[in-house]
Amino acid sequence: MTRPPLRRPQAGTLILRGSVLLTAALACTGLLWTTFAHAQQTEIPALPPGATPASPTPVTPGTAAPERPGNLSAEQLTYGKLSFAGQAVQSVTLFGAEYASVDAVRSLLSATEDGGIVRVTGLGHTLLLPIDEDQQRATTDFNTVQLDTNRVQARTATYVNGTLHLPLDTLARGLGAQYRAGSFTVPAPSLVGVSSRAGKDTDRLVLDLNRDVEVLDEQRGGNAVVTLRGLKGEARKYTTRGAFVPSVTLARSGEDLTLTFPLTAASGLRVFKVVRPGSVRVVVDAGPGVPRTNPELLGRVTRPLVLLDPLTVQGVGRDITLEVARRAALLMTQAGWQVKVTRDSANTMKLDDKLVLTRQSDVYIALDLGRLPGAKRSGVTVYEQAGRSSAQLVNAVRTGSAKPPYAVLAVGNGGNSRKLSELLRGELKGGGVTASAENTTRILTLREAPQAALLMELGWANNAEDLAKLGVDDRLDVMAVSLARSVATYLTARANNNANLSAGGTP
Repeated sequence: MTRPPLRRPQAGTLILRGSVLLTAALACTGLLWTTFAHAQQTEIPALPPGATPASPTPVTPGTAAPERPGNLSAEQLTYGKLSFAGQAVQSVTLFGAEYASVDAVRSLLSATEDGGIVRVTGLGHTLLLPIDEDQQRATTDFNTVQLDTNRVQARTATYVNGTLHLPLDTLARGLGAQYRAGSFTVPAPSLVGVSSRAGKDTDRLVLDLNRDVEVLDEQRGGNAVVTLRGLKGEARKYTTRGAFVPSVTLARSGEDLTLTFPLTAASGLRVFKVVRPGSVRVVVDAGPGVPRTNPELLGRVTRPLVLLDPLTVQGVGRDITLEVARRAALLMTQAGWQVKVTRDSANTMKLDDKLVLTRQSDVYIALDLGRLPGAKRSGVTVYEQAGRSSAQLVNAVRTGSAKPPYAVLAVGNGGNSRKLSELLRGELKGGGVTASAENTTRILTLREAPQAALLMELGWANNAEDLAKLGVDDRLDVMAVSLARSVATYLTARANNNANLSAGGTP
């Protein structure tokens, strides 16, 4: 039988003439912008230092707004049908330019109005369009609009029958979409290119996309995983010249594309986007030069705590439970796992101190001998906790009534103990020891442990045959090796399967 290894997974004044002028500046923390106004030889004073624009309010279709005097002729205003990102909606053609209402585009975009400007966001882009109540003038390209950080001349927003409408050609230009009369198409997101750069203490990966997608970065065991939702791309492996990210693997995961690479405990991870007209870059930095900003709880994925609790049994000669605990702890420590034992031959941890460690543990295993006067029992038994935990928070998370951040790292369900029990009994069987499985409610520390917790009875103190077997070092070695291997296998699988959203995630 081939057994798995024990190694741990690793934000002045301007003159506006004739039409509309947008002033905007891009600060390092976001987009800071003033306002539009209609003026003839009019000065628009800047906002006083420290002042901020009023909070945007959602545009409400149907809100009354001044119309241009007189009725438009059939040649100047016509209604039609538009295929907008696959949905059939109504459009309006004003003086030859096609418009759609803000309500018609809500499936793809959001729009808020403030001080004569409409802010349109979607697909990772931000568009600032002035609202010109003169419909004919709005449809000319004498207007200044802002597409992300670029100011260009284009058609702008206006009201039609009291409802705010947006110019489709301007939207397509700012969003990188394809537009022709009657059809507004958003290209499927796809990967255009991959590049890398090696640095002194940070390596960089750059993914070029044709449009924005949702991006999540995670840590799975010793790997960083960046998931790009709904992105099309080829599954392949890339090698780099970096010392911290020597290679990356692109793979398909359902409808998503994932980027995976090793991430050492000393390296930080940073993921951000650079949105440009018609394209988006996803930048991934990794290495010791990147600050580690993850919540401390995430460290338990790669640095879990194993607590071994050898109970004291009097009158059986050698200290069997302590010997097994020490041997198992040595094996796991040598393989890189964090292991603590609650006592040694001279000192025993106080119950309160033991409970503190138990509540912090990822694996808690008590070692004992069966002791019941007159009982005619023998052999090895592995017990799981049955019933409710002593801790209200643990019960609340397990029943779903409380869902704190990263709860899966803090509290495991009953299935964790069962998996560990199965692994332990399997390892024992491979070493020639048959162990039975039972439930118990009588062990306080099992009830307090938030993750996997077991009681392992090595045999029975009043059974001569059991004591004789436990007097042989080979028998104790089988117990220790089985315990160490099962815990290492369980924790490795838990780290690899437990994807944890990091604080640097980019939704």
